[in-house]
Amino acid sequence: MPRLTDLITAHPAPFHTFEFFPPRTEAGFVNLLDRVRRLAQPPLPAPLAVSVTWGAGGATAEKSLELAEEVVKLGLDVVLHLTCTNMPKEKVDDALTNARALGIHNILALRGDPPRPEEYSLPTEAPLPDFFQHADDLVRYIRQTHGDFFCVGVAGYPTPHVDSANEADDLKWLKAKCDAGADFILTQLFYDVEGFEKWVGSVRESGITLPIIPGIMPIQNFASFRRLVKLTQCPVPDSIMADLEPIKTDDSAVKQYGAQLATRMVNRLISSKLVPGVHFCTLNLEKSVRTILESLDWVKTPASEHSSPLLRHNKLIIEDEDDTSRRTSSVSGMSISPSEASQLAQWGLTNRALQPAPKKGLGTQGVGMGGQVEKNAKAEDSWDEYPNGRFTDIRSPAYGEIDGWGSGLKTNANQALLEWGTPTTSADLSALFCAYLNSLPSAPTTPFCDLPLSPESQTILPRLIALNSPDKQYWTVGSQPAVDAAYSDDPIHGWGPKGGYVFQKAFVEFFVPTKEMDRIEERLKRAGGEAVSMYAANKAGDFRTNTLSDAVNAVTWGVFPGQEIVQSTIIEETSFLAWKEEAFEIWSEWARLYPRGSESRTLLDGVGEQWWLVSLIHHDYKDKEGLWEFLLSE
Repeated sequence: MPRLTDLITAHPAPFHTFEFFPPRTEAGFVNLLDRVRRLAQPPLPAPLAVSVTWGAGGATAEKSLELAEEVVKLGLDVVLHLTCTNMPKEKVDDALTNARALGIHNILALRGDPPRPEEYSLPTEAPLPDFFQHADDLVRYIRQTHGDFFCVGVAGYPTPHVDSANEADDLKWLKAKCDAGADFILTQLFYDVEGFEKWVGSVRESGITLPIIPGIMPIQNFASFRRLVKLTQCPVPDSIMADLEPIKTDDSAVKQYGAQLATRMVNRLISSKLVPGVHFCTLNLEKSVRTILESLDWVKTPASEHSSPLLRHNKLIIEDEDDTSRRTSSVSGMSISPSEASQLAQWGLTNRALQPAPKKGLGTQGVGMGGQVEKNAKAEDSWDEYPNGRFTDIRSPAYGEIDGWGSGLKTNANQALLEWGTPTTSADLSALFCAYLNSLPSAPTTPFCDLPLSPESQTILPRLIALNSPDKQYWTVGSQPAVDAAYSDDPIHGWGPKGGYVFQKAFVEFFVPTKEMDRIEERLKRAGGEAVSMYAANKAGDFRTNTLSDAVNAVTWGVFPGQEIVQSTIIEETSFLAWKEEAFEIWSEWARLYPRGSESRTLLDGVGEQWWLVSLIHHDYKDKEGLWEFLLSE
């Protein structure tokens, strides 16, 4: 497998690379490989390489290597990401050995989370060695142990890393990584192209001559974009925010804008001659990068296919949905039903453009923790083309990615300690959750939510505060009120295209101790009926529910002109259990902020080990108080 720098030298035209992360479900893994295969096949230009991410502390080590191996089998060159802090040196050695065995020659050497060896070590072990404090340590170690076998990349930050004091400090660290033996630079995302160009100038003036590959992350929806720029402290030009403001509740419009913006950015970057190609952070999604490549005119299509927008994608019309040929050809998207063909043709004649693919599955939903659920509809798109939070189809390769950065704390340790303090009792935790709900400056976030409470959550705020109070101690991490046919442009509940109506069932998710879990379950049994569905689990793997294992609960849906009903939020057993793993890991990550043996760490570890995560859905969306009366009445 060639070195990336050799591939760059041998590639005369602008190139692109893709970035994917290991999916959280087996179905998502299979579907991602299909997606990678499609994005690498003609008429799309083949990517120069595919990078595979690596979880901080080696959290996704096994899955990352598995995905890398499958991508290699597709005949594609791989860049394996590798973080080095908070993990034993032996784990780094294993990763490099496995990469060599797979024939992978390209590594992106990253620091990962700030080193916290004392917190991560087990009581019976010595603290982790402080050898890997920074990415340059990893670069140097790779060179010492593997010579020139690996082509090593490092991260560059067009705007200073959150842990850097200023631009000069950040540039100093970049030069240290390059001097340690790096071969190329892959940058963090950015949206200010002019600022990026100035940064490249500063990099070159410092004496760094390595190839710089800019990281491009198309905006997929407003909620994920807002989280991302907050997490990375990435500055965004005022013009972009102004463009997004009037369309922020319509994911289709935001996604289209994001693709157009990325196209303009890539065109300018390539024209500047400052970079040889670009790197697309896909979030495991397909349509945006496909649209961008087409808009850049990097897709070579036979001339005959340009004669009519209706002829660009020919499909076989088959009457019987169960026909063998239909099933076979549908795998590659080459067949279509008569009704779909008729609708597609009519739409094309009216609009002189291709209609987005028919929706084939359940919708997607990003979740905002701490009492808010953000609904940005997927409107008339294909079944899996929006940032896929946990309230969506588990078949999605992007399933579980609430904001594209996975689980864990969404802030650095110093900021977390400043905002969350040092809780030592359950009453302290209740006070923190209530302070967040009351929008107090002392608690602008919680470990489960890095954004302010949504206007929609304000409509049920007294209920949430009552649940989180020291007397009740039901610590909520997700909720929504019941809504019956609100206009889709309603400033509080609305989402999706204008002219529609939106509906939702009341929902709440919270942590409780075992005795409260038992009481809730007993009350549900006494109440009987099917008004409330429950999913509950603890860290040990115990699971309780009062519904069928294959039940799929649509809790948010919309009706829009000329479209099928859009189910943008769903809750089911498999997705709940997948999220449960991440939810309890957040408690563990929070606990590690405090010294071993401290009261705060003991408290948080105890909650993570002994409490239950509970999701309740009230199915009568016309009864706005039903769920809250059930929870708050004795």
